[in-house]
Amino acid sequence: MKNWIKAVLVIGVILVLLAIWVINGYNSLVAKSEQVQTALSQIDNQLQRRNDLIPNLVETVKKYAAHESEVFAQIAEARAKLAGATTVEGMAQADAEVASALSRLLAIAENYPELKANQNFIQLQDELAGTENRIAVARRDYNEKARDYNTAIRRFPMNIIAGMFGFERAEYFEASEDARQAPDVGELFGD
Repeated sequence: MKNWIKAVLVIGVILVLLAIWVINGYNSLVAKSEQVQTALSQIDNQLQRRNDLIPNLVETVKKYAAHESEVFAQIAEARAKLAGATTVEGMAQADAEVASALSRLLAIAENYPELKANQNFIQLQDELAGTENRIAVARRDYNEKARDYNTAIRRFPMNIIAGMFGFERAEYFEASEDARQAPDVGELFGD
């Protein structure tokens, strides 16, 4: 009888320890998943900040370069795509389009010395440069959190818990194929 009680106690202790391990593992994965989502929202915040600056920049440039309507249309279209992006891949692609359209807009400014000297334009350009740096930092932070999370759900024995509760890999924020290729500087400046 005593051996039977000892066996039940040992099994009970093992089950309690196993339950504690599963709960701690689950909570750890939830925390990492939330860190990934928080980092992604920081990218979103910075992209929105840039999107909010763009109309002011466009209006300033329009005063000097009203005939550059194609670039203004490209910027509007790229901003709309970014606003409608629902996946990390979609955000990355739309972000690349916005960056490309902005570089064309800033290249246009090179043809207008009065615009380049305009204080409002200079301030907007500085704010845009600061925002681009914030976006780069937010992307890096997101990818680090995604890497930590992805590593955690793939490592044994945590992969068992991840599989039991349906934790899936986080996508990395990667540059689009267009962004990986160097722009034709001559094309940007109309050469």
